[in-house]
Amino acid sequence: MFNMQIMLFLVMLMGVYFRKSGMIDAGSKNMISNMVINVTLPASIIKSFQKEMTQEILVSCAEVAIISILMQIGAAILGLVLYRRYGEERKKVLQYSTICSNAGVLGNALAEGIFGEMGLLYASIFVVPMRTFMWSLGLTYFTEAPDKKTLVKKVLTHPCIVAVMIGFVIMGFQIKLPGFLDQTVKTVANANTYLAMLLVGTILASVDAKSLVDKDVLYYAFVRLGLMPFLVFMACRLAGIDSLVIGVSVVLTGMPAASSTAAVASKYHKDEIFATKCVVFTTMLSMITVPLWCIALGN
Repeated sequence: MFNMQIMLFLVMLMGVYFRKSGMIDAGSKNMISNMVINVTLPASIIKSFQKEMTQEILVSCAEVAIISILMQIGAAILGLVLYRRYGEERKKVLQYSTICSNAGVLGNALAEGIFGEMGLLYASIFVVPMRTFMWSLGLTYFTEAPDKKTLVKKVLTHPCIVAVMIGFVIMGFQIKLPGFLDQTVKTVANANTYLAMLLVGTILASVDAKSLVDKDVLYYAFVRLGLMPFLVFMACRLAGIDSLVIGVSVVLTGMPAASSTAAVASKYHKDEIFATKCVVFTTMLSMITVPLWCIALGN
């Protein structure tokens, strides 16, 4: 775990260097983001489903899905309770970033690196409820709720959700991909962790560290990286859940704010500077909190 975290941190520093030196500009950063979401992450998800179907895997997948749904409901409730004293603009940012984390990109990469392919399989399922909440309840914090047709279309056509559905077909029917296709998927998938962490580094490079932290950002970081994973950890332990399922659920719950938080705040004229601080600071702090959670989990 320690070697994996150091590797991820070094790749992140490469992203910082490439961005500051001009090797990666704004256009290249967007291209890397699109590559991760649309190519390497879906390939990793499909790769993770290429396993023999067993009753144990089915039960664990169901447990992961239930934990994720309950976590999202709990996150929405926390958003209503914990941020009452804030002004409307910051309150909306905090509520959105409490239900929406970076589990889809950074979380999947970490789950695969720390827990292996089974970890990525569970992580792929864990993020499905989060994406649903992101495109439904999340948008209501800034605008009117989208109609059901729009919501269903966004969920079902997202590359990562499509990859999960393809993966279930492959695992359910025990389909063996042709050699050339299997090798292509695995080769592309192997680039996911590198590109995801490189992307995080390019984001960190654009923020002034001196103006990064204030008391509201610290409070949010405590909720996102500390309180929420702790509640999931305690609930799973009390329920007697499998240790691997607990590990994936806790680590993904403890992911930093989603990068989309700043984009959505900017689009709907909320506090975009505060939103950016939340994203960057929790991303940096997660480099410390994730290893601590892994130690607590015994991984």
